[in-house]
Amino acid sequence: MDMELNADQISARQAFRQFVEQHVIPTAAKCDALRETPPELIESLAREGYLGALVPKEYGGEGMDGLKWGLLCEAMGYGSASLLSLLTVHSMVIQAVLKWGTQAQREKWLPPLASGKIIAGFALTENKTGSDAKNTKTSARQQDDGTWLLQGNKKWMSFGQVASLFLILAQIDGKATAFLVERGSRGFSTEPITGMMGFRSAMLAQLHMDDCLVPAENILGRPGFGFSHVIGTALDQGRYSIAWGCAGLARACVDACLDYTDQREQFGVPIREHQLIQEMIADMITQSRAAQMLCFRAASLKEQGDPSLIMETSMAKYFASRAAVKIASDAVQIHGANGCSNQFPVERHFRDAKIMEIIEGSNQMQQIIIARYGYQRHQIKKKGGGNP
Repeated sequence: MDMELNADQISARQAFRQFVEQHVIPTAAKCDALRETPPELIESLAREGYLGALVPKEYGGEGMDGLKWGLLCEAMGYGSASLLSLLTVHSMVIQAVLKWGTQAQREKWLPPLASGKIIAGFALTENKTGSDAKNTKTSARQQDDGTWLLQGNKKWMSFGQVASLFLILAQIDGKATAFLVERGSRGFSTEPITGMMGFRSAMLAQLHMDDCLVPAENILGRPGFGFSHVIGTALDQGRYSIAWGCAGLARACVDACLDYTDQREQFGVPIREHQLIQEMIADMITQSRAAQMLCFRAASLKEQGDPSLIMETSMAKYFASRAAVKIASDAVQIHGANGCSNQFPVERHFRDAKIMEIIEGSNQMQQIIIARYGYQRHQIKKKGGGNP
């Protein structure tokens, strides 16, 4: 049984899933093949209030709680991991502005982010830094009039081809600092990234800044707090969203296999009757449910404001993404040659699932973080701090 939901949450989940069934699933394969997400689909997300789901109502958003947001990401992950990535990066910027922005920055940026007039992009990764993002090579220097000039490149930006506001990490004399950079800024350009294994309709791009001119008021947070505070907030939000999206992708694979094994026959009976198929299905259902439960656990802690949320979110993202890869792999196996064809959704889910293990902090980084946390809690327990 799922974590107990109230009537409002049940209604919201039903609405999310209905939206995905009507607007996302019918076009997901075509979008994947064309390597793009049509503007009208993004506009439909905006009309439903999904782009502004986490923006407080005072700024024109929905003021959605963490559990509802998770249920929305789960539904979107079921239909399209690429479209999930739009909700993810957009919400990451929203959360960073909401927590670390000045009142003037919130009033300027949150309303258009809520309405979808502005699509946000998250620009952290570089070719030579990867997971060592706090040591970004992009630099910023201040001019006499207070404006900033950014120099550097970023890569792997989901929806970077269409985003109009980017959260970018740069160094100011060795101090990691976050900036809000508009697409129309002088010295700023984007270049599409093609040839991706998964997330093919996420419209990835790389960003180029050649003395990109940024107003003084576009620093988000304080110099030196860019990675530990501003980007940290964004990444926590991203991991939470991706964990739920992985749970949705896993559920999509399970449902696809239940349908397929019920219809496909071998040796005169549906393959659901074969014991080895039953074993694989049982493992898929169990792993899918376990991932979902970890996501519910993180949602519960989010509502309580529990400080252990960050670590529990890392565990949820780590487990759910691994489960999604295993479940998607088994789904392809169950489908046989059909599973290797783009005529069946499990082929796309398999490619997308692998990306989930890498984005918003690779699983190897999550393992390091989780292990360190385990040792810290163990030391507290040894010193008489109780059972953590």
